[in-house]
Amino acid sequence: MTSVFEQALGADFRRLHPMMQRRFGVGLDAAEACVGRGTMTIRRGPWWTVPFLQIGRLRNILVPDLGTDVPFTIENYPYRDALGRETVTFVRTYATRPGRPARFDATMILSDGRVLDYLGTHQHLAVDLDLRVDERGGLVLTSDAQRFHEGPVSFRFPMLFSGRATMHEWWSDDDRAFHVDLEVHNRVFGFLFGYRGTFTCEWVPATDAPERLKPRRTEART
Repeated sequence: MTSVFEQALGADFRRLHPMMQRRFGVGLDAAEACVGRGTMTIRRGPWWTVPFLQIGRLRNILVPDLGTDVPFTIENYPYRDALGRETVTFVRTYATRPGRPARFDATMILSDGRVLDYLGTHQHLAVDLDLRVDERGGLVLTSDAQRFHEGPVSFRFPMLFSGRATMHEWWSDDDRAFHVDLEVHNRVFGFLFGYRGTFTCEWVPATDAPERLKPRRTEART
C-alpha cells in the first residue's frame, strides 16, 4: 500500500520533485516519519478576525498570533487509528510566545480516493482536500467541503462562516529547503489567515505516532 497522498494523486505523484515525493510518501509502508523545522511569517486579516482565530486556538485549529521569522516544527508521523485507518499527523507548533507555543493539529486519511483532513484536537471538523502538482514539482492543496462532527451533532459547515485554504508547498534546489505558502480566504470577508515559511526535514524510523501528536478522540464520520 502506498501513502495516502500517493494514492490520492495517482500517476501525478511521480510529477512531484523527488524530495516532495519522499516528504508526502510518509506512511506505514515507508515506515518513517518526517520532521521539519524552520521559520514562518504568520499573518491574519482585519481586527474582527481575531475572535474567530482565538476560538480556533482552543482546539488547535487556528493561530491568532502574528510574527516574522517565527520558529516552527511540523511533525508528520504515520499510524493506524482506532478504526484501522492509516493516518498521517500534520501537527505544526509555532514558538509565537515564550513558554506559550501555538499549535495547529491535523490528521489525514484516505476516504473515497481523496485525502480527508480532520482538524483540531478532537477531529470535529472534516475537510475534503483537492490536490494537484504544479509546474515546479510542488504540491497545491485546496480545501473543499467541510463537515462539523461533535457528539450527536453532524452537519455540513456553511462556507459563508468558514474559509477556503490554498497551500503551495515545494522544494527549492537553490537553498536545499522546503517552502510553504498558505492563505485562508472567506468568499465574502476576504483574507482571514496565512503563513509563509521555509524549513528543512529529517526522516526518522516510525510505524506509529507519539501520543502527544494524536487527537484526543477518533471521529468515524467523514
